[in-house]
Amino acid sequence: MASIVATADEAVAGIAHGSTVLVGGFGLAGVPMDLIDALVRQGATGLTLVSNNAGNGTAGLAALLDAGRVRKVVCSFPRQSDSQVFDRLYRAGKVELELVPQGNLAERIRAAGAGIGAFYTPTGVGTPLAEGKETRVIDGRAYLLEHPIKGDVALISAYKSDGLGNLVYRKTARNFGPVMATAATTVIAQVTEIVPVGALDPETVITPSIYVDRVVQAAAREPGACGVC
Repeated sequence: MASIVATADEAVAGIAHGSTVLVGGFGLAGVPMDLIDALVRQGATGLTLVSNNAGNGTAGLAALLDAGRVRKVVCSFPRQSDSQVFDRLYRAGKVELELVPQGNLAERIRAAGAGIGAFYTPTGVGTPLAEGKETRVIDGRAYLLEHPIKGDVALISAYKSDGLGNLVYRKTARNFGPVMATAATTVIAQVTEIVPVGALDPETVITPSIYVDRVVQAAAREPGACGVC
């Protein structure tokens, strides 16, 4: 059963220096902004950040990067029109990048949660992403061996939680949240609303409470308060 905590600062307390942190979101959809802001205040450094993107504008992941807390980024889309913080740090040699195709990123995280030791995929064969990776030909087609990505912590955003930590998501904000929740030692979720136990239809629960450690209700934000939306 998850712990319902009062503030985002309480939710991220104890995240250690050097942690691998999985962060949900796709662009701006499903990004746990409150938890990321709290992590900036918390002060953990030397983090390995695993996310679909490498931050937008100057808020959220971009703020975490700009604060000098991130050692390495593992993501699929590091550059966008507003990814100036990552771009600046990468060009200056201040942050390391591991580029992972989006399907591989999702499957590597899912593999960690499912206890799969490694898997073969044709994605990346014949490209620089194949350098240093084992290659195997199966039924006449070349495949690369990819290994799971496991997190020390996952920061995810969901729509609602009940008092036990069962989570439901809203539309595309679901994205990486469910697989990340299975692949981290500690899972922290921010939600729009916390409802009584029994208020959620069990058929709509995507992430059962067994995967969730802490839940916090997100603070209300004014339009545009994220700095990019």
